[in-house]
Amino acid sequence: MTVSSPAEPGRRERKRLQQLDHLADTAWALFEAEGYEAVTMERIAAEADVAKATLYKHFPVKEALLRHRFHRDLRDSVRDQFPVVAAEPIGAARLRKFFALSAAWSEQHRGYLLPYVQYRLAERRCPEDDAQRSGLERIFTALIAEGQAAGRFRADIGAQALAVYLEFLYLAAMLRWLSGQAPALQAEFDTMLMLFLGGLEVRA
Repeated sequence: MTVSSPAEPGRRERKRLQQLDHLADTAWALFEAEGYEAVTMERIAAEADVAKATLYKHFPVKEALLRHRFHRDLRDSVRDQFPVVAAEPIGAARLRKFFALSAAWSEQHRGYLLPYVQYRLAERRCPEDDAQRSGLERIFTALIAEGQAAGRFRADIGAQALAVYLEFLYLAAMLRWLSGQAPALQAEFDTMLMLFLGGLEVRA
């Protein structure tokens, strides 16, 4: 399994990313210490020792700070879990393993996931900035493309288009679980994947 990586950032971009990480990490520490709802953007700016305008320039709302933190964690976890997913047979088994690992991670972060998922679903378009993207589309594209190349998945629809569909199904399943409509996230992912892989239509 090969997941493409963004281009290596230059010096100025590295400095910008370090500032984004600093702001998101400061916010996360406050959320953990004082509770997500209790922490204000003004409190985060003061703790991070930056002007409020600087914070709002990069992160207009608290949910954007969560997004940055979660997406960075996702990129790190994909690197660490790559061998576990790659050990599965190409195709559906690798998708199922990825979603099983994702369910386990989500269970540990449930308290923060509802505002994150609601924010993601409310976004009118995917962020152009790689630092603000989850990387899920890239992961799903790689998993689907290798399945297509191996003849396990249909190839008449591009892997990237299918990956976009799968990412929003992922978020929808997550939202059902967070809102109490689904008791177990792993079971919800299993149902979602079954429909994605097999379709809804009954075949004779």
